[in-house]
Amino acid sequence: MAITTAGAVYDRGYRPYDGPRGGRRAATFALYRASIRRALGLRRSWRQKVAPFVLLAIVTVPAVVNVGIKYITRGHINRQIEFITYRDYVGVSSALLVFVALVAPDILCPDRRQRVLPLLFARPLTGVDYVIAKVGALFSILFAFSFLPQLLLFVGQALVSDSALDYTRDNLDVTWKVPVSIALLAIFYAVVGLAIASLSSRRIVAGASFIGLFLVSSITAGILVGGEEGRVVGGSPAALISVLRLPLYLRDLVFLGEIDPLSPLNGVENGAAAAVLAYVCVLGIATAVLLQRYRWTER
Repeated sequence: MAITTAGAVYDRGYRPYDGPRGGRRAATFALYRASIRRALGLRRSWRQKVAPFVLLAIVTVPAVVNVGIKYITRGHINRQIEFITYRDYVGVSSALLVFVALVAPDILCPDRRQRVLPLLFARPLTGVDYVIAKVGALFSILFAFSFLPQLLLFVGQALVSDSALDYTRDNLDVTWKVPVSIALLAIFYAVVGLAIASLSSRRIVAGASFIGLFLVSSITAGILVGGEEGRVVGGSPAALISVLRLPLYLRDLVFLGEIDPLSPLNGVENGAAAAVLAYVCVLGIATAVLLQRYRWTER
């Protein structure tokens, strides 16, 4: 007697994707979000979250201290004492430099080392889109990390002042000077940091090179300016060698309308124009390096 059994046929073949297609803009935005998540350690182990949020806490300390001093001295003769001003707060902390040295290589170097660039650039993403996404991600984080302490400083001082409305009205210019100066600083750090990171596939080398560029240029400028102090009244063009101070010169132009009198560039003929030109040149060179590194033939 023959025994028959029932069988089943399963169709598990691959089917073409028939959902919405976003194109280049959607791909760029997806890479932008993924870069932000990686930089902040989101969806990663807790160890990856320590550095960014510890650095954010560090850059927030001056705002907390300043508001605390304002609160303690409220109602006294010396109530106008300030621990730090809005202008000084832009670029005052070296924590941002450390953050860029850690994050810029982390969001760029693994793509080249793990050889995933051909996959990313398969279609429709281009090299320009890739650079825009990476620069935009790092710029957004730096801007947020610099702006949040300033916002805390402004709101805190308004609340502990005699009149929050009067304080806001008297410091209304800060509402545009702070974002503009922070944007100039953040885009400079982001582009230069990523340009240096694009030259190496090893994160430690890229991070050390970034810190080294800023430190060596600052030390060199300090030596040259100090050596010419007796011959150049009020400053020296050699101060423009310092890559670290270039965005700070533009910060002073935004807040003061001129070069800071205490700056090593003060007294130099057309010093403000020279600072803007040096800033633009460094930014342009770094951008060109990024675009060259991720052109089509490199992929």
